[in-house]
Amino acid sequence: FAKLSKSQIELLFTNVSNSIGFALALIVFASIREHLELANIPKGMKGVPINLLVAGLLSLAFLGFTGLV
Repeated sequence: FAKLSKSQIELLFTNVSNSIGFALALIVFASIREHLELANIPKGMKGVPINLLVAGLLSLAFLGFTGLV
């Protein structure tokens, strides 16, 4: 590897951590969707409505992590 400056190292760390966070969000959303397929959900909430509700709740949950870094 060539010698990296401090800003390049910070950029590399930011990119890697963003990728890990995005993968974590996808895994969490996929596991919740699998659990919802087995759950007893009213007919009107199946499919897109429950997925939008879960996405909104997940976005609020991840919003709590914004002040940690």
